[in-house]
Amino acid sequence: MPTKRETAAFEAGIKLGAIYHQFVGSPVSTETAESLEVAMKKSISLQPHVRSVSVKIDREMLAKNIFGYGELAGKMIKAQVEIDYEGAVVRAKLEYDPEKDYPLMLLLD
Repeated sequence: MPTKRETAAFEAGIKLGAIYHQFVGSPVSTETAESLEVAMKKSISLQPHVRSVSVKIDREMLAKNIFGYGELAGKMIKAQVEIDYEGAVVRAKLEYDPEKDYPLMLLLD
C-alpha cells in the first residue's frame, strides 16, 4: 500500500497533468491570459485534496497569429500545487526547463 505522502505526490502529479493536458492548445492573448490563469486555477482547485494552486502564463512567449491571438503551449505554463492527503502535505510544480527544452513536473519537498 502506498504511504500518505506517496498518495499526496501522486495527487499532485494528477493535478499538474490536468493543468497541462486540459489547457495546452487553448486560444490565448495578452488580453485574455489573466482570465485563462484564473480559469485554470479554479478548475484545479475543485479537485480533491487541493490546498492551493497558482498558475502563471509567460506572456513573453505569447505569439499572435493573423487573428491577434496564439495558442497556449506547455512551456508557457508555470504552476504550483499544494496537496494535503490526510495530513501529508506535498508541494509540486510544473515549469519549463530551457536547458532540457521541456516543461517538467517536480516535487518541491
